[in-house]
Amino acid sequence: MTPREEIEQLRKELEQHNYNYYVLNQPTISDFDFDQMMYRLQDLEMFYPQFADSNSPTQRVGSDLNQSFKTVAHKYPMLSLSNTYNEQEVRDFYNRVKEGLEGEDFEICAEMKYDGLSISLTYIDGELVQAVTRGDGVKGDDVTANVRTIRSIPLKLREGSGYPREFEIRGEILMPWTSFEKLNEERARREEPLFANPRNAASGTLKSQNSKVVAQRGLDAYLYYLLGDEFQADGYQYENLQEAASWGFKISQGMRKCRTIDEVLDFIDYWDKERKNLPVATDGIVLKVNSFRQQRHLGYTSKSPRWAIAYKFKAERACTRLNEVTYQVGRTGAVTPVANMDPVQLAGTVVKRASLHNADVMNDLDLHIGDMVYVEKGGEIIPKVVGVDKNQRTPDMQKVEFIKTCPECGANLVRYEGEAAHYCPNDSSCPPQIKGRIEHFISRKAMNIDSLGAETIDDYYQRGLIHDISDLYTLTVSDICGTNKNRVKSAQKVVEGVKSSLNVPFERVVFAIGIRFVGETTAKLIARHFQSMDALRHATVLDLMEVDGVGQVIAESVVKFFQDDKNVEIIGKLTAHGLQMSVSEEQKSNQTDRLSGKSIVISGVFQKHSRDEYKAIIEQNGGKNVGSISKKTSFILAGENMGPSKLEKAQSLGVSIVSEEEFLKMI
Repeated sequence: MTPREEIEQLRKELEQHNYNYYVLNQPTISDFDFDQMMYRLQDLEMFYPQFADSNSPTQRVGSDLNQSFKTVAHKYPMLSLSNTYNEQEVRDFYNRVKEGLEGEDFEICAEMKYDGLSISLTYIDGELVQAVTRGDGVKGDDVTANVRTIRSIPLKLREGSGYPREFEIRGEILMPWTSFEKLNEERARREEPLFANPRNAASGTLKSQNSKVVAQRGLDAYLYYLLGDEFQADGYQYENLQEAASWGFKISQGMRKCRTIDEVLDFIDYWDKERKNLPVATDGIVLKVNSFRQQRHLGYTSKSPRWAIAYKFKAERACTRLNEVTYQVGRTGAVTPVANMDPVQLAGTVVKRASLHNADVMNDLDLHIGDMVYVEKGGEIIPKVVGVDKNQRTPDMQKVEFIKTCPECGANLVRYEGEAAHYCPNDSSCPPQIKGRIEHFISRKAMNIDSLGAETIDDYYQRGLIHDISDLYTLTVSDICGTNKNRVKSAQKVVEGVKSSLNVPFERVVFAIGIRFVGETTAKLIARHFQSMDALRHATVLDLMEVDGVGQVIAESVVKFFQDDKNVEIIGKLTAHGLQMSVSEEQKSNQTDRLSGKSIVISGVFQKHSRDEYKAIIEQNGGKNVGSISKKTSFILAGENMGPSKLEKAQSLGVSIVSEEEFLKMI
């Protein structure tokens, strides 16, 4: 491979990883591997300047912009820090500072590097007026409404504490381990994709369009840098933050002023072990020259300050004993093997269970009961078994074999073609599947009965109040309360929530009834094609496969669902209770085929409708929403601030750009 080819390949891969990390919040490689690729590209570009490109990943700060929010320019750019992973590189940084200051004495403010979402908060007259994400370092997303729900961020500063009239303070929005694990447990029960780490969970939460969701997820924040006219003279980082704490801000208690390189390395060694006891995720240490005057003297490179550096911890790994493999049955009947181990502490929590995902993963590990297994968990990943120390295995240890029958109801497990998981086919009588289907039925994107939750459903099921989704519509206040009169108010809310769900449109009812493999998008397509539950019930596999996006597996699953007399009985009860079992006349009158056969990508910020509203309009007019640009894309519906990478790709493929005004005229 020539140098030019390697440079182009590295740029392409790094841009993809940037997209995975900042846009999708789904990193596919570790920070260490990413940095090594970046270092290699920087070296190549330095030695071969003839291949320079202003759009290279080395020339910019990664972006976390979400176009659903108003974009705001930063008064002071938010640059990233250079990363290092070993003691020698920390020493090199220290010596560069010493040389840059020409032998002048200096202090290093050593701080924890919290693994969250960078935020900039602006206060005027002691009140929070704006909260903006880091974005691309020059501009970010205005998330003020969501940040106001985070209780550790003061909306008003403490009176008489001496804060300036106007200033900016920066920090990290975090999701504590307890909140993260609770959130993933809830998502696991609903069989939704789990967040890979607290950072992704915090980022996804902060960019929610619903502030209520943000408030419920228990985010936290640590602040670490003050900006403003009064702080940029001869102030000091450590002292400024101590003062900010007196104004009401949550400041890390793990800071220390270091006067020698040995003190810096001692600080790193201490927190490499002690961070396991912290309530939030950390992935390293940040080292800053304490004096602002000295910071200004040292200056900046094109993308990072010369007076600061981040030391990144390596992913944690521990070795512990495998005691048992148990199996969990989810809403769809998917059976997941779980490793039960001697407790081991990793990244702030005690880990004693880890998913083994499926039979293939379990067999690849070649697990035996009593094995000493390696478990990883850190800022990067959910707990998982990554290997086995076979040197400690003894001949009498029994190999773990995947089960043949459902651990809940005893039905023989099946494995569908193309699926990694095994399933329990007894979806009408298997208790976890029954409760899971009810939880799915009440979820926000289905019937949206938000007055109910998983614990309440389990309580009602155990008390015999509900046996399937149709029983929700027979619940009364007296049923729910029983002899406990303190439940009256909450019981009334439940009954009212169930009643209001009768207005949920047909396409969401199709999604809510829980047909295996039928997701939200497929449910919309099926509902709009067949128009009624009765027509869907009598559809054949071939009829279903006429629907765009419905293959044989989904078609067979739908047919099988309606062949089960229990499911047909439930649908009959739901119909009798008044659920929407067909597309309404209003919806029919609004549907057109103006966009039939067109695949449309939405990008940017819009003035007249939200992105979700435009998606609904596209579907209502026979079009198809797609997430990425390809040769098959019909056009891009583009608002303001369309991403430059999307624009470039559209131009290279010859995909047309349609403005908001042009689109509305089109339909």
